[in-house]
Amino acid sequence: MSRALNINATQDHVIAACAKRKVAISAIEALQSGGTRVVMNNADDTAIIMKAYGSKVIRGGVTRTPTRMGRL
Repeated sequence: MSRALNINATQDHVIAACAKRKVAISAIEALQSGGTRVVMNNADDTAIIMKAYGSKVIRGGVTRTPTRMGRL
């Protein structure tokens, strides 16, 4: 199982949900296509958040925001 989830919720909501469940976040970013991509530290924590969000977990492709500039 991947440690990353794409969730149809704001970053603040995802951060609060993880804090409530004592799940550490490795990385988090807003998705250009809407929602939030969050990476947990291990697969067990990912399963906890996946269960908490249920149908709000985005299945399929998403558009991520570029974080680095290409070569000049």
